Amino acid sequence: MAVTDLPTPPKRETAFGVRMRRWRDLLKTLLSNPTTFIGFLIIFLLLAMAIFAPFLAPPNVPDPYQMPRDWGATRMPPGTPGFPLGTTNQGGDVLYGVIWGSRTSLQLSVIVVSVTVVIGIAIGSIAGLVGGWIDETLMRIVDVFLSIPELIFALAVAAILGPSFTNIILSLCIVFWVKYARIMRAQIILIRQADYVQAARVIGDTKLSIFFKDMLPNASTPIAVQATLDMGNIVLVGATLSFIGLAESGIAEWGVLVSEGQAGIASGRWWASTFPGLMIFLWALAFNLVGDGLRDALDPRTEDKR
Repeated sequence: MAVTDLPTPPKRETAFGVRMRRWRDLLKTLLSNPTTFIGFLIIFLLLAMAIFAPFLAPPNVPDPYQMPRDWGATRMPPGTPGFPLGTTNQGGDVLYGVIWGSRTSLQLSVIVVSVTVVIGIAIGSIAGLVGGWIDETLMRIVDVFLSIPELIFALAVAAILGPSFTNIILSLCIVFWVKYARIMRAQIILIRQADYVQAARVIGDTKLSIFFKDMLPNASTPIAVQATLDMGNIVLVGATLSFIGLAESGIAEWGVLVSEGQAGIASGRWWASTFPGLMIFLWALAFNLVGDGLRDALDPRTEDKR
């Protein structure tokens, strides 16, 4: 047999290629699930609304997050010229509030999730890696936070700080980090005994290198699932705090709109509360659908069944 007839050895896949293939497989698995696909579709539409808010509802006030008021057009029903979704009792444009409320909700969820994930990963990693009295102290603090219902805790903190949307963000950051700390600690304790971590220690990798290269990527799965679920939960809790008056009056936020429209429900003026309430529902539903699908796709037991 000639040399040229020898079989060509298979091309070795690079580490980057392996990661890209895994991301493609994960996305394919997620999109093949009908409920997860619906969640992605709703999220895409809501994000598009938030991104293109200045074009969908051009601001005619100095602060685009402040709803414009027309006191001569209060309580207008949907379909009124100039007010497709009607107006509130204070003359606020419901369509404007719904569109710009998507951007407010996106800002709220992204900031809170980003901050709480970073804090939770840092504290959970320290507790899991160091152990001893540091671990005990940090986990007892976490237990104290977890012993108080999230909504009650956030309500108390926001009330102490004063009515402000910024204070709502701060209060949610104070409340939501504890789940990520506990999840991260449990993952670190589990992973640090794994064979590949022990092998990395034997070949002389530093503790910092082992953490960022081996521990953190493998501990990120439950963190990613929890963060996706919290993207919806945080908007729901934030809207609740806004509804009871812990945000600035007149801000373009769904909870504030629901609060302004509740007085008119009994007299048949349902639109001021219904449309923003529907947006809150869709936002929470979409991220819960995607979070559930992500959890199933990343679960090794589910993967074995497939």
